[in-house]
Amino acid sequence: MKKIALIAAVALALPLAAMAQDAAKPAAKPAAKAASSSTAKAPAKKHQVTRKAAKAVEEVTPINTDTDVTLSEADLAVAQRVSIGKAQCELGADVTVTPDDKKPGFFTVSTKGAKYRMHPVESRTGAIRLEDPRAGAMWLQLGNKSMLMNQKAGLRLADECQTDAQVAFAAEMKKNPPKALFDGADGEKK
Repeated sequence: MKKIALIAAVALALPLAAMAQDAAKPAAKPAAKAASSSTAKAPAKKHQVTRKAAKAVEEVTPINTDTDVTLSEADLAVAQRVSIGKAQCELGADVTVTPDDKKPGFFTVSTKGAKYRMHPVESRTGAIRLEDPRAGAMWLQLGNKSMLMNQKAGLRLADECQTDAQVAFAAEMKKNPPKALFDGADGEKK
């Protein structure tokens, strides 16, 4: 019986002791802060770079053209199919894809405030895929549209982008839609 009473008393005392310790801690911290603030200088004010200034610097900073990527013959064949020039995108954005004259198979992909040095990467789906592994950017080009994505941040930077050739391809798809996956040779659904 004495053991049960002792256990009950300890069980009741433990939460009270913990609350007493927690109450004592905040009182000690302000005193420590007051003592340290009288001897230390105020921290220097940090200057933040505005988004506009960062964009301006990014636009004039040349992209790094040195790369350790070696393209295969298959990669160079994919590079021949890349749609180059200015692509108009949704929401008034645009993306310009320019081939590198000095290094065949490499491209500069630029949009408002950003430039990427990209090269073709094999795609299982047959889509044309350009990547900038350093920046984490990817340009995905289909027959009728393209998109620019930042894979590191998981964002689409530009969507529904179309060059003149892709606009023509999309119009042709509307006139002559491709056969559905389950259509037979005669167009009948199976």
